[in-house]
Amino acid sequence: MSIVKHGSVNRQKALSILRAHVKNQNLFRHCLSVEAVMRTLALHFNANQEKWALAGLLHDADWEETKDDPSQHTRKTIQWAKDAGFDDKELFTTILSHNHAHNGEAEPKNIMEWSLYICDDLTGLIVATTLIMLDRKLSSVTVPAVLKKFGTRSFASGVDREHISLCTTKLQISLDRFIGLAIRALQDIAPELGL
Repeated sequence: MSIVKHGSVNRQKALSILRAHVKNQNLFRHCLSVEAVMRTLALHFNANQEKWALAGLLHDADWEETKDDPSQHTRKTIQWAKDAGFDDKELFTTILSHNHAHNGEAEPKNIMEWSLYICDDLTGLIVATTLIMLDRKLSSVTVPAVLKKFGTRSFASGVDREHISLCTTKLQISLDRFIGLAIRALQDIAPELGL
């Protein structure tokens, strides 16, 4: 399923926030990637797909404006979301918790919050793996290819492998299955990602 098919009013509002504040195309695509994986994880957990997807879409909306002051990262996004008419404490808490190490908020405590925290880095690893494939296409990416790069710490060194590994304890999903779910989610939106 492609995210293009999910044209809810809330998604349109979230996209408007992104378009207003995200100028870097790679960051925009990262937000789309995390949205797709969060939607897939919501389906896996039989949870609210729209809410989970919105958390993924908005989670880094303020990164360009807060990267020099990580303590503010996510806080601006929550204000923009409120200004746009969002009023969902669970959505806000999920977005805030993914940057708890810097913004002083509580660390993730439920499946939705842990899903965002854990899948955030994984999308970067999958995209980095895609870019070294001969055809640079998500359709060519496999779980073994990503697992191999997962074990190579010098590859995509900014990716926090410890965060991703929490899938086994916090989500009760094995690492290879978690990677497989994320790959399929990204493959579904490959045209939007240019991959």
